Amino acid sequence: MERIIFHIDVNSAFLSWEACENLKNGGTEDYREELAAVGGDIERRHGIILAKSILTKPYGVTTGEPIVNALRKCPGLKIIPPHHSLYHGYSAKFIAILKQYSEKVEQFSIDEAFVDMTGTELLFGKPAEAADRIREQIRRELGFTVNVGVANCKLCAKMASDFQKPDRTHTLFQSEIPSKMWPLPVGDLFFVGKNTASKLHSLGIRTIGDLAHYDRNTLKRILGKAGEGLWQSANGIDESEVESIRPDAKGYSNETTTPYNITDPGEAREILRELTEKVASRLRHDGVRIETVGVILKYADFSRASHQVTMTAPTNITSELYEKVCRLFQEIWDGRPIRLVGVQTTKIASPDAGRQLSLFDTTDYEKLEKLDSALDEINDRFGKGSVVRASNASFKQPKIP
Repeated sequence: MERIIFHIDVNSAFLSWEACENLKNGGTEDYREELAAVGGDIERRHGIILAKSILTKPYGVTTGEPIVNALRKCPGLKIIPPHHSLYHGYSAKFIAILKQYSEKVEQFSIDEAFVDMTGTELLFGKPAEAADRIREQIRRELGFTVNVGVANCKLCAKMASDFQKPDRTHTLFQSEIPSKMWPLPVGDLFFVGKNTASKLHSLGIRTIGDLAHYDRNTLKRILGKAGEGLWQSANGIDESEVESIRPDAKGYSNETTTPYNITDPGEAREILRELTEKVASRLRHDGVRIETVGVILKYADFSRASHQVTMTAPTNITSELYEKVCRLFQEIWDGRPIRLVGVQTTKIASPDAGRQLSLFDTTDYEKLEKLDSALDEINDRFGKGSVVRASNASFKQPKIP
């Protein structure tokens, strides 16, 4: 049976969700129809543009650029501060609608997802018809628009959803690749960044078609394993499956998708710090310790990486877990842009599990446990985030659900 994969992408997600909430609460402004953008404040998001209206396009405003630059290009730009808890609420409703059409739904980021629609034609009609049906339901029930890419693989579905916006359905089946994808600049190929595009240009590769027809072995010799992947992508070869949300393993974990690609290792470590705090707090709340901790990464090219390590002794101490988490991250991250970060723990030990002391280990574990208990007590009494460790205070980042 021919595979049918959808990629659904919310149009200007954060701005759309701010607009929907404003209108729902009696406001008269639809930010999507104004010169407007959602921009992180200087402390929390380094002052960058997170989403923008289509009307800003002629001014050259781009997602990810500093707010000061955007205001220089477009002096009348309305900046709306982000509300991340609001976005997670809309994201959950968005994913819930997609699950009405298929059991195989993979949330790729907070505002986009893949859906395996193979074999659903009798239920929802031909692929393009089903895609239109999803778009219309989301617009009708939630108030915002999406683009839907329809293809035989995840890569092509993602490429198709990035065609003309907003509120469109686009197909990119294997037979359409020569006419729809190959004429595009090679930099438009998913996960081909500026540096990679520059290397390809130096080889005389200007379009995706040039890359598709370039000698495969030469690419591998020059670019290594990445050359093979680029050649396959340019030819629409992608066998990766839509990964449904997995049930939690017997353990404690927390992960988050990010609104933009993470390329700064310091920022990734701070996200891991907050995730570790939350996992460790839950362990202590339930009176358990764990023996194994791991790190999960999902890259922008759909691939996942994970690594875990066994602790020297069962623990629920935040700093002890975080030290291992950072080491694991350093071992597995290969520099590619990250879209999901997670911390997972397994092998739950009994509350009274002992610790084998070492003559060379001078760590005061009792003191660390008392510190964690004090922080838990304050946060439980006055609300999460009432007090944070000094090491957390230098970098403020979005709250993780």
